[in-house]
Amino acid sequence: MPEISIRGRRMPESPIRKLAPYAEIAKKKGHKVYHLNIGQPDIKSPEIAIEAIKNIDLNIIEYGPSAGYESYRKKLAQFYINQSVILGYEDIMITTGGSEALLFALGSIMDPGDEVIIPEPFYANYSAFSEESSAKVVPVISNIESGFTLPTIEDFEKAITPKSKAILICNPNNPTGYLYSESEINQLGNLVKKHDLFLIADEVYREFIYNDRDKHFSVMNLKGIEQNVIMIDSVSKRYSMCGARIGCMVTKNKEVISTAMKFAQARLCPPTIAQIACEAAIDTPQSYFDEVISEYRSRRDTLITELQKIEGVVVTTPKAAFYCIAQLPVENTEDFCQWILEKYDLNGETVMMAPAAGFYSTPGVGLNQVRIAYVLNKEDLIRAVHILKEAIQVYNS
Repeated sequence: MPEISIRGRRMPESPIRKLAPYAEIAKKKGHKVYHLNIGQPDIKSPEIAIEAIKNIDLNIIEYGPSAGYESYRKKLAQFYINQSVILGYEDIMITTGGSEALLFALGSIMDPGDEVIIPEPFYANYSAFSEESSAKVVPVISNIESGFTLPTIEDFEKAITPKSKAILICNPNNPTGYLYSESEINQLGNLVKKHDLFLIADEVYREFIYNDRDKHFSVMNLKGIEQNVIMIDSVSKRYSMCGARIGCMVTKNKEVISTAMKFAQARLCPPTIAQIACEAAIDTPQSYFDEVISEYRSRRDTLITELQKIEGVVVTTPKAAFYCIAQLPVENTEDFCQWILEKYDLNGETVMMAPAAGFYSTPGVGLNQVRIAYVLNKEDLIRAVHILKEAIQVYNS
């Protein structure tokens, strides 16, 4: 039979979803599975967005503009301006989720063999997006001992070669929950200016910051490198609207926008109905976010407190997003995470987590770590960590 492509064979599996078949088997056995593996919030989407869908009055659900509806882009531009990120609607391209925005960005700037430098651990799909763009990921390692702070600029300098084209960061960070400071972002800005690189920032978790003294600083506010900067954003987490599949690519570089438009035209347009809901969602009252942030802060504190009770577990308190990396007292978490789904339950209940090795591209790193998403209510988090504690004892015995 014809062979699968080399690119297809190289495409990495998602560490977030690859154990899903074992979770399904556990459920068919009648077991309850606590999903700590995926960032799917259980928070209700804003009522204003739901109402917009219910009240749609269209005779034809037609194609829209490839860059997204102008009315939505204008409203989104004002949303950013209200957050002190000054830009125009012409700087925004609406995409089918933040994932497509990243694909368009990388596809527009990377040639085969070009290198993208990424602090690791990083969102696992960055490897897949880079592979699709025929780009090579060059990792710069951060570590749990430092709380996953930005690697030193010296480390970035060592990673830069004549093939380097871009630095890609996630701020706030998935999977670590780290929030890069204004100082750290400025250091990166100086570095990309020095070496004339692109700086791509995935900022989809910008609202999820839990300490009042911490503030999100967008790469769009860097001065003097406006043509080097590309921001990625999404409604998925902000409004708990993951299934809407609406994101955006933002840049003041007109050549990047016009190049990305070629990709956008090839897929015709982002979803019409979802854009209507997302445009309405921009009017979500601040009280919604206040409640959501308060809930996630409480969940974070509950999770970290419970994890720190387990002997041998190492975890730092995340500043933002709704993930943490936990180091477990096991040799290989991929084996452990499969085992806990396939062969273990506590009174008919078990836990699903994401092995963290898939969030690194350096071989052999993160083998004893997991990413945990605290998207469950506090009672379920406490129960899930209790099951994890008991499972570790059985597994190691």
